[in-house]
Amino acid sequence: MMKNVYLVRHGQTLFNRQKKIQGFCDSPLTDIGIKQAQIAKAHLDEIGIVFDRAFSSTSERAIDTLKLITNIPFETDKNLREWNFGDLEAEGEHLNPPLPYRDFFVQFGGEDEDDFNKRITLAIKEVVDKSDGENILIVSHGAAIAQFYRKWEHTSDVKRTTRIQNCSFLNYAYDGQTFKLQEIINHDFSSLE
Repeated sequence: MMKNVYLVRHGQTLFNRQKKIQGFCDSPLTDIGIKQAQIAKAHLDEIGIVFDRAFSSTSERAIDTLKLITNIPFETDKNLREWNFGDLEAEGEHLNPPLPYRDFFVQFGGEDEDDFNKRITLAIKEVVDKSDGENILIVSHGAAIAQFYRKWEHTSDVKRTTRIQNCSFLNYAYDGQTFKLQEIINHDFSSLE
């Protein structure tokens, strides 16, 4: 059975607004982040998507976003968390090197990019493989979703042209072997500015 997987980045957080590095550390959704999730839910309701299963990173920002998007029971998985930035967690984003990061964060006790890519790719595959049902929601994080996108970029004609915005959806079809990006859904949050 073909499965539809909806990878969603959490809503805006306090650290997003403050331009702080946020990986394993956490901060709450802002009022804007809550409204972003509500707009995302309204869009799903409008197009008639009903989720059969839902999963979230163990981070509060992802769990709170999921609860605003759907009210079905869900499971958490710590391997769906964001990149571990080590001692640079909660520091200013100005300390990030230019992309790609590769093994930059290892010197600060963080995660190597290849290890992070393997972790997030395996975690998503495992939760989807164990899921029955057709439509699966996974709420995770910007860099995590970007790494998954890179892993499967070669399978799809749909390409990212912008960064992964808060509460955007990457909709993948999964046949049991291959994830193929079907569409990227970015919402209009201009009313929140």
